[in-house]
Amino acid sequence: MKFPHDFQTVSARQSRARSLAAALAWSSATAALAIAVAAPAHAQVSNASLRGTVKADGGATEVKAINVNTGLTRTSGVSSNGSYTFASLPAGTYRLEITTSGGVRNTDEFTLSVAQSAVLDFDFSQPDIAEGGDDAIIVTGSRIRSMEGGEVGTNISQRLIEVLPQNNRNFLAFADLAPGVQFLTNGSDQSRLQGGAQGSNSVNIFIDGIGQKDYVLKNGVTGQDSTQGNPFPQLAIGEYRVISSNYKAEFDQVSSVAVTAVTKSGTNEFHGEGFIDFTNQSLRDRRPAENFPRYIPKVRSKDLQFGGALGGPIIKDVLHFFVTYEGKRRVNPRDITPGLELPVSYFPSEYQDVFGSAKETFNENLYFGKINFTPTSNDLFEFSVKYRDESGEQFNSGFAAFETRTIAKVEEWRGLARWEHTADTWVNDFKVAYEDVTWGPRPLNFGNVSIFNATVPNPPPATTSRRGDILRIGAGSNFQDKGQNGWQVSNDFTYTGLEGHTFKVGVKGKWVELNTNTQNGVNPVFTYNVNYNPNGGTFNDDIPYRMVFSAPVEGGDPNIRSKNFQFGIYAQDDWEIDDRLTLNIGLRWDYERTPAFLNYKHDPAIAEFVAGRASYTGPNGVVTPPYANLANADYDINDYISTGNERKAFKGAWQPRLGFTYALDDEKRFAIFGGYGRSYDRTQFDNIQQELTQGLFATRTFNFNNPGDTTNTCAPSATCIAWNPAYLTPEGRAALIAGLPVGAGRELRFIKNDLKVPYSDQFSLGVRGKFNLLDLEVGYSYVESKDGFVYLLGNRRANGSFFPATGNPDSPFGFAPAPFGSIIIGTNGIETRANTAYFKLTKRYTEFSPWSLDATYTFTDAEENRQFGETFSLDFPNMDAYPFITSTGVRKHRFVMAGSVDIPYGITLSGKFQIASPKYLSTFVFTPGDPLSRDIVSTKTKGNGDLWGYRQMDLSITKNVPLKFVSDETRLRFRLDIINLFNDRNFSGFNGVTGLRNPTDYAIDGPPRTIKLSAGFSF
Repeated sequence: MKFPHDFQTVSARQSRARSLAAALAWSSATAALAIAVAAPAHAQVSNASLRGTVKADGGATEVKAINVNTGLTRTSGVSSNGSYTFASLPAGTYRLEITTSGGVRNTDEFTLSVAQSAVLDFDFSQPDIAEGGDDAIIVTGSRIRSMEGGEVGTNISQRLIEVLPQNNRNFLAFADLAPGVQFLTNGSDQSRLQGGAQGSNSVNIFIDGIGQKDYVLKNGVTGQDSTQGNPFPQLAIGEYRVISSNYKAEFDQVSSVAVTAVTKSGTNEFHGEGFIDFTNQSLRDRRPAENFPRYIPKVRSKDLQFGGALGGPIIKDVLHFFVTYEGKRRVNPRDITPGLELPVSYFPSEYQDVFGSAKETFNENLYFGKINFTPTSNDLFEFSVKYRDESGEQFNSGFAAFETRTIAKVEEWRGLARWEHTADTWVNDFKVAYEDVTWGPRPLNFGNVSIFNATVPNPPPATTSRRGDILRIGAGSNFQDKGQNGWQVSNDFTYTGLEGHTFKVGVKGKWVELNTNTQNGVNPVFTYNVNYNPNGGTFNDDIPYRMVFSAPVEGGDPNIRSKNFQFGIYAQDDWEIDDRLTLNIGLRWDYERTPAFLNYKHDPAIAEFVAGRASYTGPNGVVTPPYANLANADYDINDYISTGNERKAFKGAWQPRLGFTYALDDEKRFAIFGGYGRSYDRTQFDNIQQELTQGLFATRTFNFNNPGDTTNTCAPSATCIAWNPAYLTPEGRAALIAGLPVGAGRELRFIKNDLKVPYSDQFSLGVRGKFNLLDLEVGYSYVESKDGFVYLLGNRRANGSFFPATGNPDSPFGFAPAPFGSIIIGTNGIETRANTAYFKLTKRYTEFSPWSLDATYTFTDAEENRQFGETFSLDFPNMDAYPFITSTGVRKHRFVMAGSVDIPYGITLSGKFQIASPKYLSTFVFTPGDPLSRDIVSTKTKGNGDLWGYRQMDLSITKNVPLKFVSDETRLRFRLDIINLFNDRNFSGFNGVTGLRNPTDYAIDGPPRTIKLSAGFSF
């Protein structure tokens, strides 16, 4: 059936027995029912909303919304002007019962999506429509489009999640269909979500209205730091919406991408499904490292994923359940290659066998359960719990030997209890949530670690040399135990009693304990300059020039804990000024208190010594004169010294969120939209806790004054000493620090007392148009982020300068306040700017037009003042000295397209194609002997062989086999996925100076061409 202008709900009065011709005549009636393009956005973070008007002779009294699968019922009165409003409806399939003076009119079934706002207007005043009674059926179509308002984003439906090809069953894999959003998987099969030029830590994901923010670690959501695992079982996700800019005031702790998802619920019928996916080395192409530099047999690999789900009624229309489990068992090949593009023959024979391929293992178990209870037509209770467990071994390709691998550990509990009460003109949504997350990698082996560092000439015609680490052997070094646990209580109240307005206010309190335990130096690290020839050898592995290890300070405890308190309030008004213009006006305020940071007290003796006001006397009576180098420094160390009284809790400045939508035509097919918003994120606890860690369980650094080593020199001091082989033993290291002043060799961390919270300002403007089943959107956005956390080098030379007056422009590491190590100061200063233009096309799938297409082209001109993902900036005295360069974290051009089509014999074809321009690298450029010439520039990589930049095509073929002898809905499913169909080699290693691919680096982002076989059933 074709409806005028593809209004997604077009009404006609017909009985189920009337002819199709009558229905077509009905659909041409004058605006019998329309969905307004300029509709205000009233939805909750995860729920949908529905509103409209009813025109009828004699008026209408009420509109009833009924979820056809669960029986959930909500009733809205009809005002004197004919308007009705449902401010909060769980995403799902509904029908309406409209009570008028002429009887009860029933609509056909329609679907509301996650966070959708829709408008359905009914006109029963036409003569033909005025007739009829309780059996009247109003055709509403099969789908209602989302009303984005001023937001930039896209909806990912359940169908897209089910049919599009994918490699790891991470439900976020399709978020890159939204403008400016990237879903990235690195060469270690670790995935993350990124928005624009900002890091992944600025992302937040809301599942059933609860943020999954990681307050300690990177990558935005809990459990996603350095893992191949998935944040949530895909079988439990119903659908989700991705917002890349200009979200409303109810979204908090996010400054780039916000994702809001809803979980599945049980219905009045029992439904279940199961699946198994499998691939191994026999079903994939050869990796580049298995062809070069020599042909070797394929390294064993395996990817086995399996799971199931079941849902149904406990009490029909009242109580339902849903449970699911997903498992993952993986064996991944990894490659050990020399650093600095060196050949294996550069190394002595005893080290050459270290290089080659190895196998990494990974296991994950995901559980989710949910109960829905609807005791009355006004109340909905939901209870859900999630458990995630990950184990295995972590090992990344690179120059580290296989023996340095790490034991992986992620464990996560989350629970949610929710009560939503609905009245005629208001909705109250009360939630209580609990979380307990642990991320705790451990070294597989304990002992000493050896790092070999070399200086080698650059390839001709370059006349300079390059220096770096070329091999790591021995024990591992990743020993951490970090996480968060606590409670959240929130309440959202929505009022719809004022015509043209939907007011929403909310409050959230959160009590969460943050914990970190970092002992990366539990295995001491010895670094060797292989070019140093103390005994005439050609590869020095006898005498190191540096030793780094961890040790307690005066009985300090490495476990850092802080009972964090968060509080947030917001108000939002979605104001429908007329039938064309809608404004979304919001304001947010947040408060956060982290006692571990606020109450921290620096050791007064050390603080006075570093500030140059007093000598430092160690417990052994050794007196060190004041460190006077900061007297003329370009910063005041007193701004960073805390006595426990200087620091104040974060009180987020007011965050305005403004959006608008204006319909350009009476039929509301075209609309202009836009908005502005400020949004505060948060500073990761993993950054600020380092100040405490260095005061309790410090990393000690000692340099060795080796005669003849001109590359690594230091002035003799408590931390620049002669090498002694006894330091290779725990007893030797203990004796060393016992004979030195307390804390000798440890860094001193100072964080600015008035530390600010990172934020972004977001602007957008665009045009949307609807053409039958086709949606088009063209837009522009500008996002500027500021106050990113950064660590700077606080050391200064004797005259207070950072660089020397003459000679090479070296950072002043050699001017540390002996007997301590370097001064590291934490402050704000990282900034990004991203101008984005995009074009988005969506062809919607329907039963009568069974194919879909989602395509997004994004052009991003972004710049940053620090290399993407870097927190430590130790090359210049302050962030003002760092130039803005082309962003190294986002590609300028990116095109993502996904589509599907149903063909005969129950077969569905689907595919996803990605292509992006070459990435940029950050590179140092300077003239030796001229300190003023030191600069950082961005270098564009030259592409990957015959590829432009990055390219991947995935294909899926699904065959459904109905088992009608069991039931009408029982079926078997057989599926074949071909990941990276064209076997594109997306190499990830490039030379930072030339931009050319490193010829000895065979690491690639994403897999080689891989066939994945799947089977499943559902009923």
